[in-house]
Amino acid sequence: MIQGVQGNPTVYLNGDWLPLSEAKISVLDRGFIFGDGIYEVVPVYSKRTFRLESHLARLQRSLAAIQIHCSMQLQDWNAIFTELIQRNKGDDQFLYLQVTRGVAKRDHAFPDPAVAPTIFAMSSPFHPPSQELRETGISVVSQPDERWLHCDIKSTALLGNVLARQAAIDRGAAESVLFRDGFLTEGAASNIWIVKDGILHAPIKNHLILEGIRYGLMQEIAESLHIPVQIRRIRQQEIPQADELLLTSATKEVLPIVRIDQRPVGPEGHAGKPGPIYQKIRQAYDRLIQKLRSADQ
Repeated sequence: MIQGVQGNPTVYLNGDWLPLSEAKISVLDRGFIFGDGIYEVVPVYSKRTFRLESHLARLQRSLAAIQIHCSMQLQDWNAIFTELIQRNKGDDQFLYLQVTRGVAKRDHAFPDPAVAPTIFAMSSPFHPPSQELRETGISVVSQPDERWLHCDIKSTALLGNVLARQAAIDRGAAESVLFRDGFLTEGAASNIWIVKDGILHAPIKNHLILEGIRYGLMQEIAESLHIPVQIRRIRQQEIPQADELLLTSATKEVLPIVRIDQRPVGPEGHAGKPGPIYQKIRQAYDRLIQKLRSADQ
């Protein structure tokens, strides 16, 4: 058994369906040699994908940004995911898709365009955040953002993110909140939001952050709840004065940050506890998931 993987799920690799234990790629694959590839993670509830169109649109943008030419169209990706869900156990899953530039001799320059990309997809059990975690919140630490300058591309070259997440784990926290030149960017594997005076604030979407799919979703939810949203540059000094801090990602959904650098978040009397804006957004998020679960039932 592959360490950390339960059972032997069925995966997709370059047109074939096979057990994970039998899936192999060349050591000359550019994803292995250079981290030259793109990936996506899609949550699945009751065997239904969540916001798939947005994930696939981001996939296409990232592939285009690094000039990986792939003949797969949106309907092809959708067909792979549909089959992957059915071939694997569990109503709730998360799907991982990776596309690399393919197998070629080791050379920094792009290989001949005729080289076919490597396409790999797998499913893993999805365990959404527990009720306890949703009600008590998480702790984070602040870290300098030392990653590259194209964070808007969902690249498989994630060493900077890995080091940032491990820095949080080493300090007994769940996530690192990153700052570049004194301004908030994002988490190691999440988007970060602040609440002040009833307004939801988020960093500007540019090359310094990955626009998480929940980025647009949070804006939609806030609008439906009549919560004002401001997209702007957020100074690091503003974080200690925030009324609430929130974290969003595909697998973490929406969670409250209740401590940063061991200091409680929030105004006196309510510090260190999930706030009212989080509660409203979390309930709206849950309603969307429930709507998806109950569709056509």
